[in-house]
Amino acid sequence: MKKLSILLLALMLINAKLYSQSDEKLVFKINPLSALVSTGSVFLEMKLDNAKSFQMGVAYTGLGLGDLSYSGIIITPEMRFYTKQRALSGAYLAPYFRFQRFEITDEGTIPNNELTLTTIGGGLMFGRQWVYSSGFVFDMFAGPSYNDGDIKYKSGSQTSEDFAYGLKGFGIRIGIAIGFGF
Repeated sequence: MKKLSILLLALMLINAKLYSQSDEKLVFKINPLSALVSTGSVFLEMKLDNAKSFQMGVAYTGLGLGDLSYSGIIITPEMRFYTKQRALSGAYLAPYFRFQRFEITDEGTIPNNELTLTTIGGGLMFGRQWVYSSGFVFDMFAGPSYNDGDIKYKSGSQTSEDFAYGLKGFGIRIGIAIGFGF
């Protein structure tokens, strides 16, 4: 029991040494999970004061699922409100806006079916971000979202909105981001 207590105390001291209130004003991050769906996501977060920051996220996707292919851009500005007056490091609540525009091609059921899906939406995220004394940043977040928009057909059928495939309506935004503060 004594060895376990010493080990726990040592781990707490090491964590306290690694983790510090950040002096960083900017944080650059990427979402490594987005690569699993052929998407590249980058974020730049700027400290506004001790309790708030503004983050701009930009993503590009080029996803192909059999005969269906998506490519497009996602822009996500958000305002983060940190608890305990420690902007950039700690728990936060973040309302956000999201703009998405995708070029979609379906060569399956209807050959040469091409369209553009544009959505506008937003949501509310809950998250926790750690900024370590080395400058390394780890951010995890989740929250509800809602998107709505329209579909414009370039060619092919105009009979269905099946191409939205979860990009319209209610959803969940979840992820992690890693990066570096400076």
